[in-house]
Order: sequence, then C-alpha cells, then structure tokens
Amino acid sequence: MPQMDPKGEPEETIRPSIGDEDGGGGAIILALTICSAAIGGTFQYGYNISIINAPTSYIQTFINDTYMERWGSGLESSQLTLMWTIIVSAFSLGGLLGALLAGPLSFRFGRKNSLLLNNGFLFAGAVLVLTSRVAKSFEMIIFARFLVGVNSGVSMNVQPMYFGESAPKHLRGAVAFSSAVFTAFGIFLGQVVGLSEVMGAQHLWPYLLASNALPGLIQLLTLPWFPESPRYLLIDRGDKEACVKALGRLRGGVAPILEVEEMLEEQEQQKSAALNSGSSANKTPWTLFKDAGLRSQLRTVMAASSAMMLCGNDSIYFYAYYIFLAAGIPPQKIQYITIGTGASEFTASILSNILIERVDVDTFLLEGVSGILPAEIFDQSARPAAYMVAGSCMWISLFLVGMLFPFIVKGLGDFCFLPFFVVCVVSAVFLGLTLPETKGKTLAEITADFDGRNGKQKEYSDVEMDEPMKEQYQLGKAASLTNLMLDPDSKPDLESIQPQVNV
Repeated sequence: MPQMDPKGEPEETIRPSIGDEDGGGGAIILALTICSAAIGGTFQYGYNISIINAPTSYIQTFINDTYMERWGSGLESSQLTLMWTIIVSAFSLGGLLGALLAGPLSFRFGRKNSLLLNNGFLFAGAVLVLTSRVAKSFEMIIFARFLVGVNSGVSMNVQPMYFGESAPKHLRGAVAFSSAVFTAFGIFLGQVVGLSEVMGAQHLWPYLLASNALPGLIQLLTLPWFPESPRYLLIDRGDKEACVKALGRLRGGVAPILEVEEMLEEQEQQKSAALNSGSSANKTPWTLFKDAGLRSQLRTVMAASSAMMLCGNDSIYFYAYYIFLAAGIPPQKIQYITIGTGASEFTASILSNILIERVDVDTFLLEGVSGILPAEIFDQSARPAAYMVAGSCMWISLFLVGMLFPFIVKGLGDFCFLPFFVVCVVSAVFLGLTLPETKGKTLAEITADFDGRNGKQKEYSDVEMDEPMKEQYQLGKAASLTNLMLDPDSKPDLESIQPQVNV
C-alpha cells in the first residue's frame, strides 16, 4: 500500500520512482537523441583527428609536388615537416574559434539548432578538400582543416551541454560521458576507414578527408525529430509549454514534477541574481573571471580542460606515422598498429561509461576526462560561458602540443612522453584536492561545496515565488502535462485537480 503524505495523497504523486521518471519510451527517445547529436558532434572530433594520419605521406607528396611546380624546387625535409605541422595546427585554431562561438550560438539558437547549423562549417571544408587537388592548392587543405576545427570546437562544447541538460539526474553523468565514448568511436572508425584497403589509398585521400560530411548529413536528417534541451527552453527562453513537452518526450510521456520544480527554482534564482546585479542573467567569460564566488569552479575547469590536451593523448593520433616510424615499425604496417591505439581508447571509454555511475566522478577526472565538468558545476546562466573558457583552454593546449610535439620528439627521442607524464601527475593531484564529488547532488549542493572552497558561506533558501506558482508546483500536487502548463498568474482552482498516481 502506498505511503500517504500529510494531506492524504499517495506518495507516488510526490516522488515518482526512477522507472516512473524515465519510462521505457523516454529512455528510447533519450538514447536516440544522444546518438543523433553525437554522430555529428563529438564523433566528428575523434574522426577528424584520426583520418588525417593515414594520408600523411600522400598529402606531403602533394604539397611538395605543388611547391615544385610553382617555384621550380621542392621543400626540404624540415620545411615539409613545418608545413604538415601547420595543417595539423589549423584544426586546433579552428577549434578555438568554435569554442568561442559555442556560447553565443547555444544561447541564441538553442543547443539542438546550434549542432545543426554547425554542419555548415563541415560541408564547406569537405568542398574545399575535394577541390584542392584539381586546384593544385595545399592552402585549401589548411583552410578546410580550419573549418573542420571550428565544427569540432562548437560540438565539443554544445553537445555535452545538451546532454547534461536533457538527462535525468540519476543518468546525468553517464549520458554526458557518452560524448567521450563517441569521440573514441570516431577515432577508431577514422583509423579503420583510413586503411589502404578502404579509403587510405593515394588516389582516395581527398575523399577520405571529405568523408566527415556523411555523419553530418545523418545528423541533419535525424536530429530535427528530437527534443530541444528542456532547461534551455524554460530557463533561457521562458517557454514553459515547450519545456514540458520536451521533458515529457524525454521521460516517457509525463514531465516529472520535481524536475520541473528544480528548473523553476533555478530560473527564479537567475532572475533574482540579475535584478540584484543590474546586469543580464546570462554570464560572459569576463563576468566569470570577475565573480569571486566562481573562481574555484573556474580554476578547476581550466585545469581539467588544459590537462585533457596537455596529457599528450591526441598527439599520438596527429603524429602516429612519425612515432611508429621512429619506433622501427615498417611504413606499410603503421596503419594497422594505429588501429590498436584507437581500439584501446574506445574500450576504455565504454568501460568508464559503465562505471561512472558506480564510483566517484572525480576519480575519472583524474584520468583527464573533463568534457562533462562545466555542465556539472555551473548553473544555466554561467554554463555557456564556462564551456567557452574550458574549450578555449582545451584548444590552445592542443595547438601547443600539435606545434611542439615534433620538436619534443626530436629533442627527447624515446623520452618524448615524459613531459606529458608530469602533466598527468600534477593535474591528478590538483583535481583530487580541489574537485568535490558531484554524483547525485543538486547544483545548489555542488555550489555550496565550492563556496566553502572560495571562503564564502552562502545560505540556500527556498526561492521566493508568486503564491499561485509556489502552490501550483509544491510537492504533492499532480504531475500532469495540463497543470504544469498553467499560467502562474491565472490562479487555478487547485481543488479541482485530481491527483494522478503513476503505477
């Protein structure tokens, strides 16, 4: 027999079980939304850092032949290496621009529409690389990689934000961490497609680099059918009806009352904070740096994002050809060895995704996984700006590694990964000391933990709402689509609303 609340209503209307909050239909919609967003999102990042490795020698030959045809002499080995480094680093510079665009795009157009619009950079890059050989212009390859980097920069920020805001709290970590799984899957698939038996032959390298347009096309055809982020719709756009509809689809038909209450409270907190400060509710990166109450969070995010690239992991994929050639691997066998590195990361990401809801989140952050962190520790108003800061740190670090790694290999030889080992140890110690556990906590609880680290004590009291709003959304009232969409100013007859029991 269900327990009764003080007003005599069944407890199921107060606190639905996990199964009620995330019905079978909602789980399917959430899973399909994740796949559709990720296939044209973080998957593209992994795919594009791996497909550039297979045609390394072919593109260098094309550069040298083009240079010789223009100027009558070829490039020296060091000059060719520098030109290849520029191509590799153009991707990182584009990613930096994409990270800076991600915040304004996600607020102006929404999380889902930003991902859809983001494919324009990808398609433009594909056209450039397909026509580069006919035009005899290696500069077009550089610009194409820059545009692909912009695409990756936007998706690496917007997609984890979209996932974190759409998932139920008990699945938030696993859903957000799926971005890393799709990144690893992209790396692995890019290595497979880059095999000489598939698309890695000399005459196919333009088509290999342009093959990233296919996942983008799949996203364009599928993602419009899935919901926008409910938190964005309610808190940023103020569209309660659209929020409830989206949340209902993601939760199996019924929008959980407690989840909507939490969003409404956050919305009221943002409005109150904006009124008190006299500024816009949505923060910019500059306001984050000036806010003393967010300094600890900002330091943690910047350290984690920088360490994710400074650990040297992605340098393996950028320069796998050089690394394994120096290790004595025959050139024709290198493509098969690199698949082993991609398969290892893909396997590790799947295992981590399974374990993340069973152990502390910060345990995984010690391994350099930081894509979900801004969504966990920043509120709705600060989240886009926090991702802009985190993304900038990540792409600047990747640019530095991409530019410096060939010279590190030349200088340190077999010990070329020693500096990256030091980065891993230092970042692990720092994050272990500064990052509180976030699993299963509300944003207010996480913020309270950071307030203590910032030397600031803050009382989190109930948000002051209008009485009709507070009464309508108080615990114990029916969680139906109808009464969730009621206008808070309409003073509804709550006595006429019958309680609903989810069985």
